[in-house]
Amino acid sequence: MKTIHGKWNADESAITLIDAHHHLWDLKNNYYPWLSDTPEDRFFLGNYDLIKRDYMPDDYRRDTSRHNVLMTVHCEAEWDRTDQVGETRWLSAISERFGFPNAIVAHAWFHTPDAAEVLARQAAFPIVRGIRSKPVTSHSPDTMTPGAPGTMQDEAWLRGFARLQDYGLSWDLRVPAWHLAEAAEVARLFPDIRIILNHTGFPWDRSEEGLAAWRSQMQTIARQPNVHLKVSEFGLKDQPWDFDSNKRIVRDAVSIFGIERCVFASNFPVAGLRVDFDTLVSSVSRMLEDYSPGDRERFFWRNAVAFYRLPEPEAA
Repeated sequence: MKTIHGKWNADESAITLIDAHHHLWDLKNNYYPWLSDTPEDRFFLGNYDLIKRDYMPDDYRRDTSRHNVLMTVHCEAEWDRTDQVGETRWLSAISERFGFPNAIVAHAWFHTPDAAEVLARQAAFPIVRGIRSKPVTSHSPDTMTPGAPGTMQDEAWLRGFARLQDYGLSWDLRVPAWHLAEAAEVARLFPDIRIILNHTGFPWDRSEEGLAAWRSQMQTIARQPNVHLKVSEFGLKDQPWDFDSNKRIVRDAVSIFGIERCVFASNFPVAGLRVDFDTLVSSVSRMLEDYSPGDRERFFWRNAVAFYRLPEPEAA
């Protein structure tokens, strides 16, 4: 098979994969407020100064060089919201030049007056496969405001969300775990829209009580058969990346959703604040070492081909 590196790594420790969630950015020429001039004071990993630098295809290839990355999916990276289509245009040119990303999850608000127009423009790009549009969420379970503008109960938001079906686009869902029951209701209302939950549902609270609440929410949303899962981003705020703690997360998540609905995703370069790419991939592989070769292949790349409608990997 061909890889984005242009060569095959035959080392037996190399994992063959599709990265279902990563980012690229050129801060010298493009505008990302959160990386350029408006820091997020509640960023889930804490201080993120180390990623406020260009991250381009050559950087990604360097980080992933020890593994066989067949294809990638780029997820929107909070580009200037006054120019939502600009990021897609830029990424399409990057894909033409470098051979990846091979699919784009673009951005379009669902509840704004221009939502229909922006979604139509995004859908016109050949490699756009989905939309990530973050609903309004709360900072804690006890401050939720269901029905407020931009939330998952907002009538305007729901009308905009329904338009995904017109274009055959999926939704990348990114919310704190305490909003997963609300997201499950959206999935129930729109069973023909494919949804993929980002970042393993954000299991931030690793206390026994916190993990029990996370598992309960994950079980609730996993009951909806149109919801899939990105097994990604186990980083915690101001804490080191820990194999044993994260293994518990991965094993529980895959058990809840079933490996047939799970895909590997790196969230690089953001995840690089806590772990290097090789350690991440090798660790997840070890966490799932008792699964069959066929199941591991599904997890690491075949499920991503199916969900994001990617071309079958080319033979070498």
